[in-house]
Amino acid sequence: MLNFLDSHLRYKSGAPHSLRHMIRYIARATKFIHHAIKTSDLGLAGTSNLFGEEQLSLDVLADRIIMDNLKVSGLVANAISEESEEETVFEHELKDETYSVAYDPLDGSSLVDTNLAIGSIFSIYKSGPFIGKTGREQVAALYAVYGPRTTLVYTTGKGVHEFTLNDVYEYSLTREDIKISDTSKYFAPGNLRAAQDNPKYKKLVDDWMLKGYTLRYSGGMVPDLNHILLKGQGIFTYPPFPPKYPNGKLRLLFECNPFAFLMEMAGGASMIPAVSSP
Repeated sequence: MLNFLDSHLRYKSGAPHSLRHMIRYIARATKFIHHAIKTSDLGLAGTSNLFGEEQLSLDVLADRIIMDNLKVSGLVANAISEESEEETVFEHELKDETYSVAYDPLDGSSLVDTNLAIGSIFSIYKSGPFIGKTGREQVAALYAVYGPRTTLVYTTGKGVHEFTLNDVYEYSLTREDIKISDTSKYFAPGNLRAAQDNPKYKKLVDDWMLKGYTLRYSGGMVPDLNHILLKGQGIFTYPPFPPKYPNGKLRLLFECNPFAFLMEMAGGASMIPAVSSP
């Protein structure tokens, strides 16, 4: 019975019991968010996150759901959300093997009111301070997509696997050992405005167009990179755009690191400039 997330984690992930158990709590949180998206108020919360972006009430709720589940797992020493200015250190008695979790509770939340797909992103390390950690130190990465179907994609360094939330709220295996090919016909060029001031980026985009690549860009990192993974091909970019985003808009800890890990475990490649925002 390897068709469900619990059994797949146990027999296929190669992860220790503590990590498997913690991923189950994250999966549990995504089920609550799935339900909240269908039933909650989608209005603005009247607050802003660390990066000055106005938070939706759904952002705030998703953040609370995830943080609560990390806490009750008893396996998380510290966690940090893209919606918070400081990390949370859990004071309760922890088990021997503990982890640090960085997450974006609701990536693409500006798409909620237009009913496009959004998602949650998680980056997992062995416990310790986040400052100084690199993406190579991740022990697991996963994301959830809340679209026509709710799906969960994870890696613990042994392949990339997709699960779909079924009618009885169980994650069942949809795709195992997802692979990225060496060639592509899709491209998702984020921040095309940067091509106005960056001749090299404009030349790159023009080259893709001349080669007949198909544009696939929704404005959400989770759905766009999920498309690349499930189609097994594609290119995603998001370059800097001075003066508003001189170092790029994507955050290294919450978005770039986990997706770089997932892409590389699927046989793809990633390149994150040293100036990327934390």
